[in-house]
Amino acid sequence: MNVAPDARKLPLRLERLAQRKTLRAIAEVLVVVVCTVVFVFTAVGICMAVLGPNAAGSRDFVEYWASGQQLLHRANPYDANAILRIERSLRGFPSDIPAMVMGNAPPALLLVLPLGFLGARSGEILWSLVLLACLVASVRMVWKIHGAPKNQLHYLGYSFGPALACAAAGQASLFVLLGLALFLRFHRSRPFLAGASLWLCALKPQIFLPFGLVLLAWIIASRRYRVLIGVASALGFSTAVAFVLDPLAWTQYRQMMSVLRYDRIPIPCLSMVLRRSISPNTMWLQYLPAFLGCVWALAYFRRHRTDWDWMAHGSPLMLVSVLVAPYTWLVDQSVLIPALLHGLYLTRSRTLVALLALASAAIEIAPLRGMELLHSSFYLWTAPGWLAWYLYATRASNSVNAFDPRGVDPELTMATNGQLCPMPGLPGSGATEV
Repeated sequence: MNVAPDARKLPLRLERLAQRKTLRAIAEVLVVVVCTVVFVFTAVGICMAVLGPNAAGSRDFVEYWASGQQLLHRANPYDANAILRIERSLRGFPSDIPAMVMGNAPPALLLVLPLGFLGARSGEILWSLVLLACLVASVRMVWKIHGAPKNQLHYLGYSFGPALACAAAGQASLFVLLGLALFLRFHRSRPFLAGASLWLCALKPQIFLPFGLVLLAWIIASRRYRVLIGVASALGFSTAVAFVLDPLAWTQYRQMMSVLRYDRIPIPCLSMVLRRSISPNTMWLQYLPAFLGCVWALAYFRRHRTDWDWMAHGSPLMLVSVLVAPYTWLVDQSVLIPALLHGLYLTRSRTLVALLALASAAIEIAPLRGMELLHSSFYLWTAPGWLAWYLYATRASNSVNAFDPRGVDPELTMATNGQLCPMPGLPGSGATEV
């Protein structure tokens, strides 16, 4: 009896497929081991940074604590000279750098006021614990938004490089992440709370320009005015508290910003590189990407306004907002965790999951290699890299789902000429290679 050529080739195809899957499994284990080791070293480094004898003076936390001390004594929280005296009184603060002054607007004074009642050591530990709680709570909210899937993909949110860098530096960007996660979680069920939570996002308004413009358009188009009332209430309350604590806070803030000019500091971001490459003294070039991003954002919202979803459509919007921000630090990219987790939950590609994990690990390793956390040009790839990864992950997810909506491994389907024959070690479902 003659055997069809395809039937004779089937065992060979299955053997090759099994070998590929074995190699893929080995590669996955190596990725997990590498990322786990890097995460452990990073976690130990963060603990040493928080618990070390010079911790309070050697981290960015010191600028918030110094402002809190000034507020407690009804002094100018933006006075660079007074802030510098306070900072140099702490062990670990470098003697050769200027004052580290909080660059957040007066509504943020409500956030740092409690630090004025604490010593530097206790305040620094409490601040670090609160930042960690913000990260954990944000990742868990995004995980629940997606139906609490039974996998470990959300662990990548806990170990995301920029978020760990933020925790190590004691920066406030994790508060911003919490505000965004709260909005995504409650904008349907509790719109007033969702709006009020955006007060935390106002700590870093420069990274929300296209996002904020679309938010306003969405509120008007969908008549979600309770969100707007929540935003106005939170900002109004925090501004009133700031006025009570320091009636001249806005004037002092404006004077500080005109002197320090945070938008002129060499920061590795697209907008600043654009200005420095074309015309260093032409400031409007630095805001051109944000303008173009806003134009794109409005067109994007118009195209999707009838079925707008803040997780599905807000994720690329947030990625673009960070990419085109007039100025932004690496730690600010912590706010991209919801978008990247959304991409992880959509993609069926293990390769893309591994690439994201390795990219995050590369950021964690960089400071160990002597790269400055906030100003190294090494980090220029990160914002466009996250956007490119997200677009490819969602495109790959759509193509896989279009091929086989049941999630069956296409390689196995092709190897068996469309006849699904589950075999040991060759599962017929799960993540696939794209």
